[in-house]
Amino acid sequence: MSFLGRIARQGNFPVKYFANYVKSYCTAAPVSQEIDKMVKKSKVVVFMKGNPEAPRCGFSNAVVQVMRMHGVLYDSYDVLSDESLRQGIKDFSNWPTIPQVFINGEFVGGCDIMLQMHQNGELIEELKKAGIKSALLDKQPENETK
Repeated sequence: MSFLGRIARQGNFPVKYFANYVKSYCTAAPVSQEIDKMVKKSKVVVFMKGNPEAPRCGFSNAVVQVMRMHGVLYDSYDVLSDESLRQGIKDFSNWPTIPQVFINGEFVGGCDIMLQMHQNGELIEELKKAGIKSALLDKQPENETK
């Protein structure tokens, strides 16, 4: 019997804490493995509150708007529909907030980072590395004459 099992049987370890330990220990690996599959399934993946058609927080909406401006197709996952996914993605990326954006299976950042990358042009370059051409490259600046 394991150390924790012996302590729990002796009554020195509150059962509710033991149950929480067992639950998180037993479920952490499968959730993490599932998230790993999710982030690698598509070139761009967004974990958000709500969905692109109906974001349920301003930060998620901001990321959706940035993706629309760049014309990026992406997979999205609603963390509000699954508490294990909501906590699991935070653990997976070691990032405390939602939304979270992954490009080519790598965590890029949340809303603030995406907005900053959009504003300084880094997002266009990051998308290019993933083989995605930003729709903003197709637009000519207004002050340019033909």
